[in-house]
Amino acid sequence: MKPKNSSSGREHHASEPDPGVIVGRNAVRELLRSGRDVDKIFLKQGQREGSINEIAAEAKKRGIPIVEVDEHKLDRMSAGANHQGVAAAAAECEYGTLDDIFDNAAKAGEMPLIAIADGVTDPHNLGAIIRCVECAGAHGLIIPKRHSSGITATVAKSSAGAVEHVTVVRVTNLADTVDELKRRGVWIYAAEADGEPFYKCRFDSPTAIIFGSEGEGVHKLLRDKCDFVASIPMYGKVNSLNVSCAAAVILTEAARQMKGPRVK
Repeated sequence: MKPKNSSSGREHHASEPDPGVIVGRNAVRELLRSGRDVDKIFLKQGQREGSINEIAAEAKKRGIPIVEVDEHKLDRMSAGANHQGVAAAAAECEYGTLDDIFDNAAKAGEMPLIAIADGVTDPHNLGAIIRCVECAGAHGLIIPKRHSSGITATVAKSSAGAVEHVTVVRVTNLADTVDELKRRGVWIYAAEADGEPFYKCRFDSPTAIIFGSEGEGVHKLLRDKCDFVASIPMYGKVNSLNVSCAAAVILTEAARQMKGPRVK
C-alpha cells in the first residue's frame, strides 16, 4: 500500500552538487572574488563569452587551472542544478607554504620530513596519502596545481579527518620546488622500484620523498633531481603497491629513523 500524498512510494529528494563544487556564473565569480583557494575551473567547451571571459581571466590571473569539458560532465558535477556552463572545485582546506612546513618541523624540534605527491589524480589515493603523512608525523605534503587532484571533499573524506592536521602546499612547478628544497638542505628521495631497499636507506637528514602516480611513477625530470631512490621489495606475484600503501611503508620507516621508536 502506497503512503498518502506519494505516487512513488517514497519521498523525492532533489540531488545537490558535491559540497566542494560551486556552480553558476555569479556563484563562481563571487568565489573567485572571495580569495578562497580554488582547485580548478570547469568551463563548457566552446563557451567563452560575457561573464565566462571574466571568470576565465580571473582564474588565469590567479594561476587556477581551467578545464574545458562537455555539458554532460557539467551536468553530472552540478547534479542537475543550473550551471550556466561553469563550475568550480573549491578547496576543502587552505593551502600552506614551504615556510609553513619548515615551521612545523622547527616547532616540533625535528628535522623536516616531507612527502611529495607527483601526479596523483585519484582523490581517494591522495586522501589516503594525507592520512599516511599525518600518521607518520611528517611535516607536510606538496602537490602540483596541474595533473593532480586538489583537496576536494572526496579527498578530505578519504583522509579520515587527517587533512585538518596536515599542511598541504600546492605549487605551480614541482621541479622548481625540489630545487628550492635542496637549497634549504633537504635530501630528495624517489619512491621507485629499482633503488635501495627502503629499510637500508639512511633517513637521518632533512628528507623529502616523492611518490609518483600509479600509471607513470615519478616523472623523469623529478627523478633526475633526486639524490636517492628508495624501493619496497616485493615478494608476491603483483609487482607494486598502491601509491598510498607505498607512502605508508616508506614514511613510517623514515619517521622511525628520524624520530625514534614510538613508545606508549
